[in-house]
Amino acid sequence: MSLLSNQSVRAKTLAYAQILLGCMIGGAAYPLFLVPNGIAPGGLTGIATIFNYLWKWPVGVTSMALNLPLFIIGWKSMGRVFVFRSLIATILFSACIDLMQFPPLTDDILLATVYGALTLGLGIGLIMRGGATTGGSDMIARMVHKRFPIVSVGAFLFAVDCTVILCAAFTMSAHAALYALICIFINAKAVDLVLAGMGSAKACFIIAKDAEKVSSRIMKEMDRGATLIPAMGAFSKEARTVIISVVTRAEVLPLKRIVREEDRSAFVFITDTHETLGEGFGALDGE
Repeated sequence: MSLLSNQSVRAKTLAYAQILLGCMIGGAAYPLFLVPNGIAPGGLTGIATIFNYLWKWPVGVTSMALNLPLFIIGWKSMGRVFVFRSLIATILFSACIDLMQFPPLTDDILLATVYGALTLGLGIGLIMRGGATTGGSDMIARMVHKRFPIVSVGAFLFAVDCTVILCAAFTMSAHAALYALICIFINAKAVDLVLAGMGSAKACFIIAKDAEKVSSRIMKEMDRGATLIPAMGAFSKEARTVIISVVTRAEVLPLKRIVREEDRSAFVFITDTHETLGEGFGALDGE
């Protein structure tokens, strides 16, 4: 088997493993935190939770039935692989909600809101990293994000799910709906965090008198790459060189020491990176 084939198999295995793990984690949020405390966390599963509150319909089966029309739409707009994975994810997710009959961990609605949202967001984020969704508003969010990348998946989910929360306010209680709003906000942030990464690396921008020497020391002493970008001061109109180097959190202090030793008047600003891929960091692979 060729190296390319091995990489493809590993990527697919990882994708389905993330989907399975995400379904188990996200599905567990319902019996452990959400359903026992009457929290409808948006989306079609939120609607299913409302139906469960009103008529005791099983959340998983109801959610699966509501999702079927979306798969017909998604088949045309999102492609067969994505829809196939999403169908598997939706079936597994729905099954996990109904079959994992865990006793509730708390009857404190605030604790249930926070931990339910974090658990659900972690699960949905893993499912999306595996190249699928669980249908519902997250499938719509994925479609919109594909067409308009500037629209965050989590932010779109938050906007759409607010409609479901309003329904919960009228059918369940305004008190539960207020907690559900907190739930979908935390859930959206958790999804974005899983999709974008933990921001463990730092992007460093340096303007120093001797950019060549500073970048050379970064490469030799820290074994990190550096990029030199020509620039010009807006006020002075002087030619400058900007050094860009991405390092780990632990390497920020050594980098600042190098800059300080070479040019104490240097200008430096450092920002978090949501995800860093390439040599020295995460692998740039997958489908």
